[in-house]
Amino acid sequence: MRLRVAVLSVHTCPLASLGGKETGGMNVYVREVARALGRMGVHVDVFTRSQNPAIPRVVPMGPSCRVVHLPAGPEAPMPREEVHAYLPEFAAHVEAFRQREGLAYALVHAHYWLSGVAGLGLSARWGVPLIQMFHTLGRLKNRVARSPEEREPPLRVTEEERIVHGADRLVASNVVERAHLVWYYRAPTDRIRVSPCGVDVELFRPMDQREAKAALGLAPVPLVLYVGRLQPIKGLETLLEAVPLVRAPGSEAPLLLVIGGDADEPENGHLASLRERVAALGLEGRVRFLGAQPQERLKLYYAAAEMTVMPSYYESFGMVALEAMACGNPVIASRVGGLATTIRDGVTGYLVPEGDARVLADRMSAILEDEGLRRRLGAAAVRRARRYRWPCVAEAVCRLYAEHVPDARGHLHRARCR
Repeated sequence: MRLRVAVLSVHTCPLASLGGKETGGMNVYVREVARALGRMGVHVDVFTRSQNPAIPRVVPMGPSCRVVHLPAGPEAPMPREEVHAYLPEFAAHVEAFRQREGLAYALVHAHYWLSGVAGLGLSARWGVPLIQMFHTLGRLKNRVARSPEEREPPLRVTEEERIVHGADRLVASNVVERAHLVWYYRAPTDRIRVSPCGVDVELFRPMDQREAKAALGLAPVPLVLYVGRLQPIKGLETLLEAVPLVRAPGSEAPLLLVIGGDADEPENGHLASLRERVAALGLEGRVRFLGAQPQERLKLYYAAAEMTVMPSYYESFGMVALEAMACGNPVIASRVGGLATTIRDGVTGYLVPEGDARVLADRMSAILEDEGLRRRLGAAAVRRARRYRWPCVAEAVCRLYAEHVPDARGHLHRARCR
């Protein structure tokens, strides 16, 4: 019997273009795991809130895998905390779709806290297990918030508490997140399983650095790469402060390329303050803000750069690190969250204290000054990234399903993690 799974990604669609306020690593995770499970023969329906009535209700995403857009409140973007009021409507539409299609789901797999709220009701109604993955945690984000505007609402923390103790299984992307669930939410340890995020090693792979720079029209100068949202929690200010302190071979000062930003946000927000900081540090000719980039082009930037830097104050996993590593690009990152387990300090890159521009600059200088070191770190990074291929992640997820639904075991022989 083939397994049928209801995946909930309420606030953001896995097919949405990256570069918006509500799009990022979770979109990639939901999309790629769903597709890989579909290739294993698992029927996967990903339910998401419709934000555009012109988009078809049902969109195929791969073999045995589709996205279902359901109305819940106005069919337009809205702040995440406002979505909460429409979760009963969302769950009702999921149930109506199930009845209309004559389907029976063996389990519910929810992503993020909003999905978990809907998932609690659906799993109870259907009498099936709820698997929950948070991706980020409200209490952790509040602990590192740099301003009141960055704090998560009490509603989120309260609901996360309820989900933690109501779900049948919690999925942590690494042992650090597992510890956070236990420490900050009193999660029962026997309900937590660790299953990492992944990377597309067919897309993100090593290539000649000179060819990559030429393809992007970049001069043959040292490049430092930042990829991610432009939010205070990402620590980009620390990287800007580190750039003037970096030692580079000869007289070639490194060029910092900043990729990312919220395509649906005005430029007078955090990006404006970052530009002001660039001007105050006298870095106008050494920093370029490139905005969001499609993944086909992003891989060229990883290959062209001497390193990727992730100076975050909080990262539950840090998928950017895996993408860079898969391209043979050493990563320097803050020793926080999942980054502390993804990167092997001194082997695939370096881990540094968050907020310490001087230590960050020293590590950046070491990589720029020693080409042999850079090559060794890059080669080790490629080997490590291959352990996180999406088929391997999907196989681990399917094994987790099999703990609750024995039918899931019948799909494991089709896993492509070899």
